[in-house]
Amino acid sequence: MKSAVITGITGQDGSYLAEMLLDKGYRVCGMVRRASTECFERIEHVRERIEFYQADLLDQASMVRLLEAAEPDEVYNLAAQSFVPTSWVQPVLTADFDAVGVARLLEAIRLVNLNIRFYQASSSEMFGSVREVPQRETTPFYPRSPYGVAKTYGHYITINYRESYGIFACSGILFNHESPRRGLEFVTRKVSDGVARIKLGLARELRLGNLEARRDWGFAGDYVRAMWLMLQQDEPDDYVVATGENHAVRELAEVGFAHVGLDAQAYVREDPALFRPAEVDQLVGNAAKARERLGWQPTVTFRELVGMMVDADVARLKGPRGPGTGASSAV
Repeated sequence: MKSAVITGITGQDGSYLAEMLLDKGYRVCGMVRRASTECFERIEHVRERIEFYQADLLDQASMVRLLEAAEPDEVYNLAAQSFVPTSWVQPVLTADFDAVGVARLLEAIRLVNLNIRFYQASSSEMFGSVREVPQRETTPFYPRSPYGVAKTYGHYITINYRESYGIFACSGILFNHESPRRGLEFVTRKVSDGVARIKLGLARELRLGNLEARRDWGFAGDYVRAMWLMLQQDEPDDYVVATGENHAVRELAEVGFAHVGLDAQAYVREDPALFRPAEVDQLVGNAAKARERLGWQPTVTFRELVGMMVDADVARLKGPRGPGTGASSAV
């Protein structure tokens, strides 16, 4: 039986990855931070099958103790301060988690067991003000947020430990990937929740930031499969994971409202207060390397993804739990 440690196991990606690894017969260990309240909503259905260990990316010693206790074959580092707008409000904390936190975990692997295979969650936000379209593994980075800058450090420190110590360390440069488990603060979930509320008469309008920003959106359940495939290869490497399509936020809203028979123009308002200090106008990935070497490809289309998310929020708001049950992804 293989064993894996997942940091950020209570987040969107962590929950899908935990499900997949359990289905494959893995012993799954989740790293959780000490908190006064628990947030296991996304993994409640598999919680009893997971071993939990308290540790913190801000604390080097706890990383070492985690690996000594769990004895994993694989480590998936999905924990992060993952909301880009928050990175302008808390840039130093974002750097501590998303940049130096990666170095702490890699250093723990170096100290405990160099044979552990490591996956780092890199981000398309590293491309920022893009140097070429579409973006691939060799495209130069130009991050446009503290989040993107921190993720760029995490990406390069992973390469550095791979080349310096021979650690089987891979980075997945994942483009935007969404699901009904996405936090309510992210634009896709903000749209699906807003559509559901308007359809059910709980709201009258949906305020969004830059409607012309374009992103490459895929389904999170597809993307965690790529993470696992990276760690099953003979040699470690870095891979772009993307659909190869991009869509404007305006189109995201139009598809969402059309799914419930409404016209987005009647409800969507662009709010300059929601714009980023430095905008990222267009991200679209070239995942040819992942397709060819990993045999990976997405299975859920953009329209299917939006429909899935809208349906889930309509059901949630109609259900006994009522409004406001969406959880945000967290460290």
